[in-house]
Amino acid sequence: MQQGVLRVCTTGDYRPYSFLRGDGRYEGIDIAMVQSLADSLPASIQWVPTTWKTLMKDFHQQSCDIAGGGVSVTLDRQKQAGFTRVVSVEGKIPLVRCAEQQRLHSLVQMDRPAVRVIAPAGGTNEAVVRKQLPRATLILSHDNVAIFQQLVDHKADVMITDVQEALFQQQRYPWLCAVRPHAPLQYGEKAYMLPRDDMVWKMYVDQWLHLRQADGSYRALARQWMATAAD
Repeated sequence: MQQGVLRVCTTGDYRPYSFLRGDGRYEGIDIAMVQSLADSLPASIQWVPTTWKTLMKDFHQQSCDIAGGGVSVTLDRQKQAGFTRVVSVEGKIPLVRCAEQQRLHSLVQMDRPAVRVIAPAGGTNEAVVRKQLPRATLILSHDNVAIFQQLVDHKADVMITDVQEALFQQQRYPWLCAVRPHAPLQYGEKAYMLPRDDMVWKMYVDQWLHLRQADGSYRALARQWMATAAD
């Protein structure tokens, strides 16, 4: 509040949460939410680009006040940073070509060397693949945005990702289908990451988030962004 600046770490590669457009502007559910937070202070936003592999390092070294964009709450991250109250609950599911849903419908079918599973390097998706599909051929990508076209182009067979992203992307790519979106492979939570030792800041952000959830703002944004995928 004294500086009038809110420093926000985000990857910009995770629709519908955070996406860096070609014109240099960010958009998405969490981008709109963070703008609401900045307006409440009031403060201007300074975006700090990061990647899933370098998120924690950038968060600390670049002195971010908050990180958002579909960030999953994990115990490893909790050891190094704080989190807000839970924003949403969702788990990981497979995304495959629709024509191969029957062939790749279960973890047993996917966990074979002949199956190529693609994941963004350094994030929770990679961690789930390594744990749940140890025998599959893992392809690590440094361009999360390009992964979906690689599935379409038969350069990979499966992506494990969050339910919301899978449902969003299957609307943008009619050749791709989310596998059992109502039965995730594991439980997962999304929240905004905060500096661990600033309890005053956490209390403020938690109350702001509570109000945005209670008045339906977050739910409306989520519906809006899911609708844009079909446009």
